Amino acid sequence: MSDIEAENKNLKEEQSEVSAPTEIGAPSVGSKDIRWYVIHTYSGYENKVKDTLTRKVHSMGMDDTILEILLPLQDEEEEKDGKTRVVAHKVFPGYLLIKMEVNDRSWYVVRNTPGVTGFVGTTTKPIPLSDEEADRIIHGMNTKKAAAVDVKAGDRVRITKGVFEDRTAVVLEVAEDKTKIKADISNFGTTTTIELEAGSFEPLP
Repeated sequence: MSDIEAENKNLKEEQSEVSAPTEIGAPSVGSKDIRWYVIHTYSGYENKVKDTLTRKVHSMGMDDTILEILLPLQDEEEEKDGKTRVVAHKVFPGYLLIKMEVNDRSWYVVRNTPGVTGFVGTTTKPIPLSDEEADRIIHGMNTKKAAAVDVKAGDRVRITKGVFEDRTAVVLEVAEDKTKIKADISNFGTTTTIELEAGSFEPLP
């Protein structure tokens, strides 16, 4: 039996089982509030769980109960070999956000999705995120984290952008968040201290 056939078989079984009494330990929350919750998954299974759960929600007609499933990602700039590229990283590896109404049926569907180890909360009741926590995480997905510099005081760098492009400078200080540096550059016989952001210079051997 192929993976797709096995998954379809599981979906049919769950559709028939979900109307039955839930297993021992399932909460009888019955809340009509739509809130953001956090579910824990096996590491590396976040995308698979998200896809599987999305299909289950649609096939079971639960789109009005489980509204959205998110894998929080953040774009980060990485500098390698003098080139900067943007890479999407998981904000919370092993976790998904899910916007839903928690009741016996929805809890059962989520909890029994392969790869899901449970909700964040007590053993019997998921604990929702506050509106502030949810907003902070969701809005943070739309921000881009600056590249971290990989130099230290005393290193020589070549400036790759700006008015001093192709000039050489000596690193004086690296910012605490490692997104910029202060460096000395020789300019018409004098030494000038300038500030450079990550991505605007490259280390020299």
